[in-house]
Amino acid sequence: MPDLPAAAVFDNDGLLLDTEEAWTRAEVRLFEAHGSTFTPAHKRELIGSSHVVAAGKLAVMLDQPGQGEALVDELDALVMEEGRAGVVPRPGAVALLDALDGAGVPLAVASNSRRAFLDLVLGGAGLADRFAVTVAGDEVAAPKPAPDLYLEACRQLGVPATDAVALEDSPTGVAAARAAGMVVLGVPYLEELELDAHVVASSLADPAIHVALGLDDRR
Repeated sequence: MPDLPAAAVFDNDGLLLDTEEAWTRAEVRLFEAHGSTFTPAHKRELIGSSHVVAAGKLAVMLDQPGQGEALVDELDALVMEEGRAGVVPRPGAVALLDALDGAGVPLAVASNSRRAFLDLVLGGAGLADRFAVTVAGDEVAAPKPAPDLYLEACRQLGVPATDAVALEDSPTGVAAARAAGMVVLGVPYLEELELDAHVVASSLADPAIHVALGLDDRR
């Protein structure tokens, strides 16, 4: 069995919490407000995107050149509204946090979402106090796929990124964690997403995730 990692750093949206449902509802509303229809292809394109990248994509998708910042701000307002209705942890998330905490592994969150949304949903799901460190996308110079979020989370935890494990659900997030030099465990939010992770599993409850983290049968 592998050794325990120096730390475990979780992505949030679609990996730790089921916030992608809230994002999808907000995206549907945004597209309808602008006379368009949100499709699964749009979802695949947007998932995991940072604020800046999403702005560029939305401007193209909604044929509104130069309006990306306004569109993503509109989307942020909608998703905050959806997030206030509450979100739930993804399958296996709480049990995995319990197992890691019981094994003494420091925990962090590194999310491309803005601080306001991250705090809202972690608090609403009752998980805000489970992490020693949380880092949001508006708190680093370059969000995912750059490594900054993961490097900052590990810096605040006081552990080398190369000794920590990242858990991700999107290609953008996996690229960020790999760029930070971390071992990456992937749980794709959309089945068709191909993740270049060291281990790919169907959910956080998958025994392969626990084995990769060096955990025993406490799950």
